[in-house]
Amino acid sequence: MKTTLLGAFWLGACLWTAQAQVAVLHIQVIEGNGAVHLPGARSLRPLTVVITDETGRPVEGAAVTFHLPEAGPGGTFANQLRTDVVTTDAQGRASVRSLQVNHQTGPFQIRIVAVKEQAHAGTVSSQYVAEARGAKASTTLTTPEAAPTRSTPASTPAASRSALKWVVIAIAAGGAAAAGALLAGKAAAPNGASTAIPAPTVGIPTITVSKP
Repeated sequence: MKTTLLGAFWLGACLWTAQAQVAVLHIQVIEGNGAVHLPGARSLRPLTVVITDETGRPVEGAAVTFHLPEAGPGGTFANQLRTDVVTTDAQGRASVRSLQVNHQTGPFQIRIVAVKEQAHAGTVSSQYVAEARGAKASTTLTTPEAAPTRSTPASTPAASRSALKWVVIAIAAGGAAAAGALLAGKAAAPNGASTAIPAPTVGIPTITVSKP
């Protein structure tokens, strides 16, 4: 009787252990896949995966290993190595942060492997190191300085009236040449600036006498 009870207990324990073990793992990258990095930059965005079992429930305590390439574009993790191991939390999530990429441009892949007891799963995350855009030289358009423009002061009204007075006197006297001379001599403003006044044209007077 005692032996039968012990055998039943052992069989039940084995069945419970078999049921408790994870048979299948599923791994999915939920953050940071397809990230583009600048050469030599440190990524502030985490690379996060979630591990689930065959029923879709999150698997806690699974060991997730992240592997960076040994050569070519890539870099190192926060531990200064190309490999980092993170254990999943109660939500089945595992993340690596502070990826320091190297200066080699081009695509690369991070290999991800999850292990829980006898079950394991793997996937890759695509990353890219882009060429840094060269700093555009700032082009400043310089406009040639225009030659200084000298403004000619306008003649004062008093000077203009004085010049016109002499022109009228000359025209009344009947001398066109005298009017031009007076205009050239008197049209200058007191401050030395010339006042452009058109010279009047005086024709020869014509007298018509009609017979009664």
